[in-house]
Amino acid sequence: MSIGDFRIRTCTDPDECGMIWRALWPRQCLFDLWEVRECFSLSFNRPPVFLTAERNGAAAGMLALSWIDEKQYFGHFPGEIWQGKTWLEQNKIPAAGPGAAQALLDAVPGVTFLRYLTRESLPDGGGPAVPDETGYLFFPPEHEYSFDNYFKTFPGKSRKQLGRERARLEALGIEYRFNHFPDVPKLFELNHNVFGEKSYFHDPRFLGGFERLASRLDGRSALRVTTVLLGGRVAAVDIGGVWNSTYTVLAGGTDPEFPGVAKLINFQHLKWACESRMQTVDFLCGDFGWKERFHLTPRPLYKIHLPHPAGENGSKARTANG
Repeated sequence: MSIGDFRIRTCTDPDECGMIWRALWPRQCLFDLWEVRECFSLSFNRPPVFLTAERNGAAAGMLALSWIDEKQYFGHFPGEIWQGKTWLEQNKIPAAGPGAAQALLDAVPGVTFLRYLTRESLPDGGGPAVPDETGYLFFPPEHEYSFDNYFKTFPGKSRKQLGRERARLEALGIEYRFNHFPDVPKLFELNHNVFGEKSYFHDPRFLGGFERLASRLDGRSALRVTTVLLGGRVAAVDIGGVWNSTYTVLAGGTDPEFPGVAKLINFQHLKWACESRMQTVDFLCGDFGWKERFHLTPRPLYKIHLPHPAGENGSKARTANG
């Protein structure tokens, strides 16, 4: 297929799609790694449909899709679904300019709904866009890698309140345990106990993808497991990935018998990131009532909805509320 100056090719072979990804996809964050995406691809087993754009025989861009049968549309690869929406963030349309991105979107083979796109991936180069959800970041260099400097950004009244909450937990006896891989299943258990069917891990496909992800990150010495024990009991477990000077907090679980332990473990993440001189901490999308109060920096992500197959009724790619 040719669209304007671009020749569009389609690949559905999983091994070849992997080679295309490694060749053309930028490696900027944890979610850009093929090894991370493959964890969920193996669990969900969605048919891949990768589009590539060429101009004058040279690669100009790619669009990585997966067919999501129960939704009857194409989503971003690998098509992992939780509560009706994909989970992996910072999706991209790598392209040598907005023309290539637009050509790829005009060539989609069916109804397509792309979530969590970075702003630079938008075909108009960042003009009118439809926000999807907002991610939240922490930048240790802004505080000279000092947790104390960061904590001083809170009003005095808030610091006193947080101090009282910590003292209440300290009375139980606080212990931290790091990188103890046997605590990972406990995270899944805690999360599922609290959220039930709304937990990521209620879906065995998502659970399997996360189990693979934790194992692969551990094998690369990129997994960080943080466990809080109160009075000798496991009260909270979080896991994250460390790559390219960024600490991405991926998932967690808390015991509801210990109110306030979620704040405790989140402050621990920030303290460790400062001590380790991380450049960024990514707490992903969703505020959950605390991220803005912790003075994290919002970063909007975007969505593109193509409600018709390419060419139907002369439709073109456009952003929509979905």
